[in-house]
Amino acid sequence: MELYSPTEYVKDMVLAVQDYSLLAGRSIANLFRQPRYLADTIQQADIIGVGSLPIVVLTGFFTGAVLALETSSTLQKFGSLSLTGELVSFSMVRDLGPVLTGLMVAGRNASGMASELGSMKVTEQIDAMRALGTDPTKKLVTPRVIATVVMLFFLTIISDLLGVIGGFIVSYFLLGLDSSQYWASSYQRLEYDDIEMGLLKPILFGFVIATVGCYYGLTAKGGTQGVGRATTQAMVTASVLILLVNLLITRLLMVVT
Repeated sequence: MELYSPTEYVKDMVLAVQDYSLLAGRSIANLFRQPRYLADTIQQADIIGVGSLPIVVLTGFFTGAVLALETSSTLQKFGSLSLTGELVSFSMVRDLGPVLTGLMVAGRNASGMASELGSMKVTEQIDAMRALGTDPTKKLVTPRVIATVVMLFFLTIISDLLGVIGGFIVSYFLLGLDSSQYWASSYQRLEYDDIEMGLLKPILFGFVIATVGCYYGLTAKGGTQGVGRATTQAMVTASVLILLVNLLITRLLMVVT
């Protein structure tokens, strides 16, 4: 393993942050410039959204079910078992739904983007695009950013709904709660601020997932081994950034509201 001096390591980190910021900025600026690759965007939406639907559905459903099951014993000690629906809906909509959906999509698609673009990079397909006058950022990055942001938004809504349904099944069949009581408490507990936070997060998470995956793909080097490293780094970095952004946006919205 090659040894790095601390100075060189810091320089590489600063350069990586700079390159990532430029790529993220160009991906946004491309939204206002022609041409717009609508067909590529729809294709990526199908790959990212429809392809991630099964894992998102399962994750949301079982998270809500486990949440209801694990908290029931504690709530029962205080005679508050009827608040199970309230707890499940609040937790899923505000935090667990967006974060878990983002992590699932990051694991599946950030690595996929890095692998796909990395393969194009090491086989010089991206250089060929530049030689033909096509902007790789506009052709490859922007459609993936748009598709990920839009599809993660709807995937999060589906995950939240399936989580509440999973909590209902556990509450009704295992805990003996009345169905109308569960759904009434689930609905009444949610406020506008909770829904706003729960729907803002997937927009930011989607942007992070797409830009991180594309960045590592476009900067891959070293042949197939480099593509493998880029794939792993994209998944890990996207997951860590999702958790960091979740903390920051939660704190920010709590202060603002």
